[in-house]
Amino acid sequence: MPRLQTGEFSLHYEISGEGNRQDIVLISGIGTQLTWWSESFVAALTDRGFRVIRADNRDVGHSDGYDHLGIPNIQSMISDRIAGRPLHPPYRLEDMASDICALIGGLGIERAHIVGGSMGGMIAQLFALNHPEKVASLVSIMSTTGNPALPAATPAAQAVLLRARPSPQADREAYLQAAVESALVLGSPAYPEDTGKLRANAEATLDRAYRPAGFARHYAAIISSTDRRDRLQGLNLPVAVIHGGEDPLVRPEAGRDTAANIPGAEYVEFEGMGHNIPTALEGEIADVIARTAARA
Repeated sequence: MPRLQTGEFSLHYEISGEGNRQDIVLISGIGTQLTWWSESFVAALTDRGFRVIRADNRDVGHSDGYDHLGIPNIQSMISDRIAGRPLHPPYRLEDMASDICALIGGLGIERAHIVGGSMGGMIAQLFALNHPEKVASLVSIMSTTGNPALPAATPAAQAVLLRARPSPQADREAYLQAAVESALVLGSPAYPEDTGKLRANAEATLDRAYRPAGFARHYAAIISSTDRRDRLQGLNLPVAVIHGGEDPLVRPEAGRDTAANIPGAEYVEFEGMGHNIPTALEGEIADVIARTAARA
């Protein structure tokens, strides 16, 4: 199992497309493992000449965690943010961006193409802002600038994040059913995935690692993040912003706002796409990523 050790902390990572010349790092979203990026999507990128590096973010999958920091009270943090009170998360998105910096450096990579989805897009933006010399190009997918004026998620999508799920130890079937229902809420209306495939993905994810406390600490980091618009306006590298026109969690206005605040960014909005990368669009999204990398 490949791991990068940084002090007392280690990240699990996987590499596909060895021998390809262009290094690309995929950063996944809140509470998700590196397997959130499907094997077929990874294959689409390796076919386009990329050596694909996926890592489990801290606190999920096979990477080390921060259980000693406890589980944050998300509802309390949301209330504190609304009231303008200081927030004290276990760690911040900037720390997770530093993890990516350590990963790239530990693998001996000088510069890489960076792609992030959802929370991973926020981390990718911060990585490009804090370590621009290490970024060849940036693609932010279904993500946001942290602009507080943007529309909120739909009530159904908010419920996916906030509601308690059944314990898989107590009732595995109920847990898997809830995971499928959540995927359907967040998914793409114009590109529905087979429910059998969704269940198989949920089962494989559960059996690989089950770490709900990591999800809560990720959420705390997102809640505590600040508006990046002013800093993003200073980026000077090839950027593409991809978003779904039917995203119920991070509304399409967030994607448009991201592109509007990054000079020269290409904006691609897929009509009927939700908060996922549907199988039917993997090739087109890989094309946008390749096109952005070519600009470097």
